[in-house]
Amino acid sequence: MQARPATGARERLLDAAFRLIREKGYSATTVDELCQAAGVTKGAFFHHFDSKEALGVAAAEHWTQTTGELFAQAPYHAPADPLDRVLAYVDFRKAILEGEIPEFTCLVGTIVQEAYGSHPALREACAASITGHAATLEADIAQAMRERGIVAEWTPKSLALHTQAVIQGAFILAKATGGAAVAVDSLDHLRRYIELLFADSAEIRRREGVPS
Repeated sequence: MQARPATGARERLLDAAFRLIREKGYSATTVDELCQAAGVTKGAFFHHFDSKEALGVAAAEHWTQTTGELFAQAPYHAPADPLDRVLAYVDFRKAILEGEIPEFTCLVGTIVQEAYGSHPALREACAASITGHAATLEADIAQAMRERGIVAEWTPKSLALHTQAVIQGAFILAKATGGAAVAVDSLDHLRRYIELLFADSAEIRRREGVPS
């Protein structure tokens, strides 16, 4: 996911954070490196942000907004069947696993893996980003459950969060193995899991003689 070209110093710093943190990690990225990458002075940095943590929080929020626009316009919303929309979402996430690892991995996932214990403000910003994105899937999951008469112990929220657990885990595996192939496999497994989850629920109801 590439940032859009930025003009102001604040936006250039946020876009530099997108790139450098995904390349190096939050802890290893310095204020000096961010300033150099953004083409701004350290004075400009501290004019906009009180600290690197403040920049990290702002970057997480900017990431949420930027990726939210991307996903809102994505083609997976097109299918009429809500289950097909959920599956198309997984296909879309798979399709954008392109380029080098820093180009397709998640900024907020990268930050929170490092900072969850030491920087509560960063953890909260990253949690809001990840769970907020997951929440966009809940309506389609809920509708798919209703249309198929599925009553289960799992909920639309739990399945939506599970998709993010798989995706974030796939990014970690991609970093560990040096490429996207393992992440692609993980998303293929996620798609099969969702298909089986709905198919198995319908089959159980059929065997028990429960009307659809």
